[in-house]
Amino acid sequence: MKKVLATLAGVALVITGCGSGSDSGSGGSSSSAPGPRTLTVFAAASLTESFNALKTEFEAAHPGVTVTYNFAGSSSLVQQLDNGAKADVFASADQANMDKAVQGGVIDGSPTVFATNKLTIAVAPGNPKGLKAFGDLTQGGLKVVVCATQVPCGSATQKVEKSTGVTLKPVSEEQDVKQVLTKVESGDADAGLVYVTDANTANGKVAQVDFPESAQAVNNYPIAVVKNAPQAQLAQEFEQFVLGAQGQQELTKVGFGTPAK
Repeated sequence: MKKVLATLAGVALVITGCGSGSDSGSGGSSSSAPGPRTLTVFAAASLTESFNALKTEFEAAHPGVTVTYNFAGSSSLVQQLDNGAKADVFASADQANMDKAVQGGVIDGSPTVFATNKLTIAVAPGNPKGLKAFGDLTQGGLKVVVCATQVPCGSATQKVEKSTGVTLKPVSEEQDVKQVLTKVESGDADAGLVYVTDANTANGKVAQVDFPESAQAVNNYPIAVVKNAPQAQLAQEFEQFVLGAQGQQELTKVGFGTPAK
């Protein structure tokens, strides 16, 4: 009788152990499966079209993830981060503003350059003013708009002015490159200094006048994970996605240059 009871007790322990392991495995799988997550990316305004394309691809590769963008001038984005705004990734249109973010202690790790860009002159379709060179922007009566000096496209404009000895007298200075483009598209300005990528993605609403001096003011675009990012791991994956083949393909598609290795 004692042998029978001992055998039954052993069987009960085995059954209980199996049942417990099965439940634990099921529960562990359920708890480890990621739920809906939101990745917040602060990005320079000139990245709007290419990053929106990447959003679709990244979300498809990461079920349950929603990418949310805050597009603005890089200097404005740095100020927001300095003021405590929550974000996971920061992509700047120049090194200077990324350096400010690093010095301000809001960046985790070392930023990586993922693209380059240069300026062009945006004009109305057909170039009715007949502009051919950077110096033509000083024509009397010509309404020219540029970016504010603290914005990367404004800083690049200043570099071109210094290299050419040409001083512009803009009718307005905008807070990001898309605002410059909008003024040309609407006819509020005859010409505006924007990036080639902005002119390329304007869907025919502007024509562009390229000028060789733009090579003197090429902007590097760095990307980095933000310190104390709510989705730090996902932020690293997004950064690698931008640096990878798919990201680079979308960027070059609109005219971004490839950074030197």
